[in-house]
Amino acid sequence: MPDYMFLLESRLSPEQRAVMMRVQELSAAMGFNLYLTGGTVRDLITGASLRDLDFTVEGNPSKIARELEKGGAKILSEDEKLRHIEVLFGGDVEGSISAARDDHYVRPGTRPEIRWSTIMEDLRRRDFSLNAIAISLNPASRGLLLDPTNGLSDIERGEVRALTIHSFTNQAVRLLRVLLFSARMGFKLEARTQEWFDLAIERELQNTITPEDGGGELRAVAREERPTVVLKAWEQHDLLEAVNPNLAKRHPDYDAIARLMKVREDLFTAGFRPRLATPMLLAVLGRLKDREQAAVLSKAGYRSAECEAVLGFGEEADAAAKELSGRKMNAPIDAYRFLEKVPLEQVAYLLAESRNSAALSKIRAYLNKWRPMRIGLPGVANELEALGMARGPKFDAIVEQVFAIQLTGRGKTPEERVKILRKLSGIKEPPKKKEKKGAKGAEKPHAAAAAGKHTDASAAAAKAATKAQHRDRIVSKHGAKAAAHSRGKAAAGTKKSRGRK
Repeated sequence: MPDYMFLLESRLSPEQRAVMMRVQELSAAMGFNLYLTGGTVRDLITGASLRDLDFTVEGNPSKIARELEKGGAKILSEDEKLRHIEVLFGGDVEGSISAARDDHYVRPGTRPEIRWSTIMEDLRRRDFSLNAIAISLNPASRGLLLDPTNGLSDIERGEVRALTIHSFTNQAVRLLRVLLFSARMGFKLEARTQEWFDLAIERELQNTITPEDGGGELRAVAREERPTVVLKAWEQHDLLEAVNPNLAKRHPDYDAIARLMKVREDLFTAGFRPRLATPMLLAVLGRLKDREQAAVLSKAGYRSAECEAVLGFGEEADAAAKELSGRKMNAPIDAYRFLEKVPLEQVAYLLAESRNSAALSKIRAYLNKWRPMRIGLPGVANELEALGMARGPKFDAIVEQVFAIQLTGRGKTPEERVKILRKLSGIKEPPKKKEKKGAKGAEKPHAAAAAGKHTDASAAAAKAATKAQHRDRIVSKHGAKAAAHSRGKAAAGTKKSRGRK
């Protein structure tokens, strides 16, 4: 396998890899040549996170999109004229499918004539060399890098290079886009590109940027990981007015953007991959009044349904916070189940903007405590299985009950969990093992008998000793009397002998 394909597959998430394989299968079945292009390849080479999957086919991408829809993918937008389709694939993977084309300009600055073409012509008609790179996903050339404009060399030098002298003349919106790439990647403008950029500004080509094109770049900024650097680069070159004059006058709400970026980092740490385009857009427009925000979105080409979704986003998130802090959510398990259904972008918005302390406390517990417990739930299942219970509906219900108990602070140690599992499942502790009858059992009577004999002998000895002591006392008394009597007789005999003499 070529190095680029190995690098690609090692960098893709499992969900992205599944999407790529599915699009490859459909393209091969329809006889289309398929390529991974644009930002995906650029981010792969630079080591940036792969946010989107951008596919280009030599054919009609609508056929592929319809088949993807049958599998659960969602079409976000479709430009039939350019044959460009924005898709939300399975697993919440975002991306696009486009037809390979060539833009033919009769003269600089006019609307181009679109011609369906090959991948090489499609790459050469693009804006900058770092976006004109592709990787083949076709069986005969899978992993082959296509780089007709030498964009790889520009990436290695850290430069953004426009492909033609008429790049900004043909599409003035590229004035915004070149600063976006430069700020995002920390690249400088290539020398000739800088000259063409300065000349375009001198000719005031930025005033020809349509509101729709400016709105497209505003959408792109809302999806940036560091929107502040892009917005400030636009302000530095007086280009924010090309996006919207009112936004340029009031300035973006950089404090709100910073709060949301901090929340994004916290969510990444907690294991989430948040897509915060809507709350970030609200943060950018945070210094504008509601009517002014609506006007910006309308001029930027947002449809009425999209405007309503953006403008009503904050109220919807606040309503979720109010419900979360209510009495019905006092039990941790109820709050957990509720937060499982709340969109992640609403959670991020509340963490950045809400003052509902009760709701915020539960959200933080959900992110930092409850979800890690949930991840460890298979271990609880293994403990229950080790106790002897077979897996099934009742088994799963008990595991869920233990999880609910753990959310209250109980069952932290294995010993506690085993006790809880036994109580819920009705599995009693095994009886303690009794000692077997045999040699050891036989020894006990003998020992008892020996002990009994020893006791009897001791008692007899004690009794004999007592009798002996009693006898000795009697003997002693009699002996004393006899001795006294003998002494009396002896004295009387002496007196008699003295009288005889």
